[in-house]
Amino acid sequence: MTDAMLEHVNVTVTDPQATARRLTEWFGWQVRWHGPAKNGGTAYHVGGEASYVAVYAYPEPTDMPTGRLNHIGVLVDDLDAAEARIKASGIHTHSHADYEPGRRFYFDDPDGIEFEVISYA
Repeated sequence: MTDAMLEHVNVTVTDPQATARRLTEWFGWQVRWHGPAKNGGTAYHVGGEASYVAVYAYPEPTDMPTGRLNHIGVLVDDLDAAEARIKASGIHTHSHADYEPGRRFYFDDPDGIEFEVISYA
């Protein structure tokens, strides 16, 4: 079986830059990356070497609730093997993408929790 580790959680906030600043002040974390994100929004990845919190904001003010979990990111060694196991359990995967520096896909579990599965291998 592939080794897997929690890599990140992604949450919606009103001001990702301000949230990132608070997280660095409170916990001594670093901004690992920031830039354009899904649906035209903006995200900051704040944390340490092995894991981070992705703080995301929509491009315009919206009625979407803040403080909610968007997805859980799981890092795996073998993306194809992980996807095969997930599909074997009857789950549909979606939003496959190759990007720098890796590959990813998403799926929703039976409780509606979205997972992002990532590999940098």
